[in-house]
Amino acid sequence: MASKPKKAETEAESEPDEEKVEGEGGESPPSKWKLKMPSMKILIIAAAAVLVVGSGGAGAYFFFSSKKADHAAAGVVKPAVFVDLPDVLVNLANAGGDSTRYLKVKVTLEVPDQALAQQIQPLMPRVMDAFQTYLRELRPTDLDGSAGLFRLKEELTRRVNTAVAPSRINAVLFKEIVVQ
Repeated sequence: MASKPKKAETEAESEPDEEKVEGEGGESPPSKWKLKMPSMKILIIAAAAVLVVGSGGAGAYFFFSSKKADHAAAGVVKPAVFVDLPDVLVNLANAGGDSTRYLKVKVTLEVPDQALAQQIQPLMPRVMDAFQTYLRELRPTDLDGSAGLFRLKEELTRRVNTAVAPSRINAVLFKEIVVQ
């Protein structure tokens, strides 16, 4: 009894599995997945190469085309027009019992064109009022260093733009600043 093979073992030996089917030359044929793998790798590498080259070309196009536009725009820029304002002399805010300190400022407005300069002339009392009220509230410590002068310039520019709205100036330029 032990010599008789079991039925399941004999069926397994007699029925060939699909994986065990031998091709010509005694070797098993390669599976479909193995045939597709090298071609898929080449396809992925080619797609990545096309993507890299395409994005590099597009980047170069936008980079060089924006340079041309910048040069064209730079050649058309109109020269700025400057409007001198009257000298402003104010006493600074006195926080303590210190002696009175004065601020003298000579200012020039930078405007984009001559037409705007002529529009600002009738509004000059409003601009001077904005300067006077702001400068009177300053303390001598507010004007210390270049950061203090930068803040002063930015605040004066903002106030002038508010006074001449809807028009806008480019900048407030200091000719002279004296704190005494």
